[in-house]
Amino acid sequence: MFEIRSLKSKVVLQIILLILTIPYAIPLVQMFLGSIGGTGFLNYKAVWDTGVVPIYFRNSFIISASVILLVYIFSMTAGFGFAKLHVFGKEVFFWLILVALTLPEVILLSPLFVTFQKMHLFNTFLAVILPIAALQLPFTILLTRNFDSGIPNELMEAARIDGAGIFSTFWYVILPLTKPIASSIIVLTLISSWNAYLMPLLFLQSPDMQTVTLLPQYFQGEFTNDQTKILAAAVLTAIPEIIVYLFMQKNFEKGMSAGALK
Repeated sequence: MFEIRSLKSKVVLQIILLILTIPYAIPLVQMFLGSIGGTGFLNYKAVWDTGVVPIYFRNSFIISASVILLVYIFSMTAGFGFAKLHVFGKEVFFWLILVALTLPEVILLSPLFVTFQKMHLFNTFLAVILPIAALQLPFTILLTRNFDSGIPNELMEAARIDGAGIFSTFWYVILPLTKPIASSIIVLTLISSWNAYLMPLLFLQSPDMQTVTLLPQYFQGEFTNDQTKILAAAVLTAIPEIIVYLFMQKNFEKGMSAGALK
């Protein structure tokens, strides 16, 4: 692996990295500064006093946790199958799954709306959980398949010699080695499901079922547009994602690099 040894090169690299982060940091800083404009941190108290923050956070947690669970299960099993198992036509199936990466979310809204109406799933969490999970799976399966391809086949052969079947090999040999890519999948899926806007807006009509992405709209209306409280609400909604990323940062970076390059 390439390594920079001289102090001068390290300083130059650090300065370059700092410059590259500025365009991404400025909007975040401006959002926080805007959220404490006017009455300061009382803006956050005003957001909390609406009484809907715990409800919206609960709903987003239910949706995000369910999506993460579904994506994790199907990504791990499908990635293992595509990478290690001899299945007839698996490359065809794999590329058909990747075709779904080209489908934008917005073109699926109308058919999904009609489908959920007929299935009586409209205004239920499943109407949001299932399509969000389905949209995440092509990319997460791609990452998992690439990661599993880098696991030596000798480990599976050793497990087979010891009498382990396919399911035992997957559970006791492959799954413990996929912690880095699992962290990447959890973080990426959390970001996507927590920040989902169109589907909750369309499929969840009851006020007690709305999610955190709709919280800023609480301070927007025909005669009101309180930007400070809107930004305060936006900051609150970003806190869980930041916390999860900080806890899983190390494995997330390992998983992304391994899943993308192997």
